[in-house]
Formats: sequence, C-alpha cells, structure tokens
Amino acid sequence: MNSWLLSETPASRFQASCGQFYVICLSFIRNPLAVIGLLIVLTLVLCALAAPYIATHDPYAQSLNNRLLSPSSEHWLGTDHLGRDIWSRIVYGSRSTLTVIFTVAIIVGPVGLMVGILAGFSGGLIDRVLMRITDVFLAFPRLILALAFTAVLEPGLYSAIIAIAITSWPAYARLARAETMMYKNADFIQAIRLQGASTTRILYGHIAPLCLPSIIVRLTLDMAGIILIAAGLGFLGLGAQPPLAEWGSMIASGRDYLLDYWWIATIPGIAICIVSLGFNILGDGLRDVLDPKTR
Repeated sequence: MNSWLLSETPASRFQASCGQFYVICLSFIRNPLAVIGLLIVLTLVLCALAAPYIATHDPYAQSLNNRLLSPSSEHWLGTDHLGRDIWSRIVYGSRSTLTVIFTVAIIVGPVGLMVGILAGFSGGLIDRVLMRITDVFLAFPRLILALAFTAVLEPGLYSAIIAIAITSWPAYARLARAETMMYKNADFIQAIRLQGASTTRILYGHIAPLCLPSIIVRLTLDMAGIILIAAGLGFLGLGAQPPLAEWGSMIASGRDYLLDYWWIATIPGIAICIVSLGFNILGDGLRDVLDPKTR
C-alpha cells in the first residue's frame, strides 16, 4: 500500500489524489504542534457533540442554595452566581462556539473566494467596483464593524454570526484576487482557453481549486479571531442571549465576582484561550503543508 501511494508514475487520477493526500498527512503528522492543535479542535467538536452525556448537571438549572461554590467533586469547576454548574455550561458553551465558527466559515469562505476570483480574472470596471467595496469593509476594525451591525440587528447568536460574516469576507476576497491574478495568465490556463473551455469552467474548475488551499489556511488562522469577536459580542450582551451558555457572556456574568470567586470568569476565559491557540497552531501546520511555496 505504501509503494502504491508513493508511486512516481500513478496509473490513474484516483491513485495520484490518494498519494498526494497521503504525503500531506505524513507532512502534517511530522509537525507535533499542528497535531496538538488538531487534537484541541477535535476535543471541542467532541465536547459539543457529546454535551448531554458529559455534562454533570443541567446547565440552565438555577440553585441559589449552591451559588458561588468553589470547584469540588460535586461541581468540578464550581458554580456561578445563580448556582449553575460551570463545567456543564462550558461544555454546552462549546456548542455555541462551534456554531459560530462553522457557520461563519461556510459563509465567508465561498463568498470571499467567488468575489476574489471574479475580480481578479475580470479586471477593469468589475475589479475596481468589487475591490472598492472590499476596501470600505477593510477600512473599519472588524470588532467595531461587527458591533455596529449587531446593534442594528436584534441581539442574539445568529445576529452575531451574520455580523461576523459580513465583516470577515473581504480578507478572503483580497487573497483570492491576488492568487487569481497570478494564475490567469499562466500557460496552462491559456491552453485550457484554447481548448474551448468557458470562463465559468476556467474560474470554478481550475482557478478556484488552486486558490482553495490558501483560503482554507487563512480561514483556520482566522478562527481564533472569530472566536474572540463572538466572545466580545457575548461579553457586551450583543451575542448569545441568556440563558444560553456562551463563553463570552459567562465571563461578563462573572466579572463582578472576579476577586473573590475567580473561577466564574477565569475558566471560560481559559477555554477561549485554549481553543484559540488550538486553531492558531493548526492553521500554522496547515500552512506549512498546503502552501506550495513552503514545500
């Protein structure tokens, strides 16, 4: 199997694709930090999927008799000012975080890719119009712009997702445009054009797959920023609304008790830090593996 995957003369496209994927996996495994990042991300996903089974208490049940309890065998990470179990709320909060991450990724990746390759390949007026719109969004800090959009919309988790997505796509459009301009005059694109391929086929059948690895790497590296913006909106009361468990709102609810009951705000902050670090080092590993300039 190893010789089949690493063959220098693959007999089919399927064998070549399998071999390329195998080489990428080997390169990724040789980077221990990237593997740690992947494990952190997989742990987040497993916590979100298995939340009903690993949570020790109802994350929304209030018990004023058990409020502000320190970590113990009964409440692993203590309780908050309403007697809710923090461990259970952390676990269920991973669902909110994962919802934001993947929904934003599904929106901004394709939108930025389509805008970028269309602008880079077309040039002229279309390029100038699309890039000026992109520049308008890039002129404002993402958090400030997200706050503005969320203030216009009704506060909530999905309003936060829409606001983050609206403010995140321009960076991907710029990246896709730069790579499209590099590829559009290449010899293989000219050969495809001479064979009669349509513009749509060239854009989405040849140029888009070439731009996709860079988009994936940039998206993975941006996950930490997306998490922080979502937590910031939750902290300010513009993201997920009570009683929904969300790490940013948990920090906000514990800030008044930070000196005496540190675990209420500190533990959600540690969760945000660990997950953001995991996505960052995973993105670094993917960049080393997928970027053809570093191979």
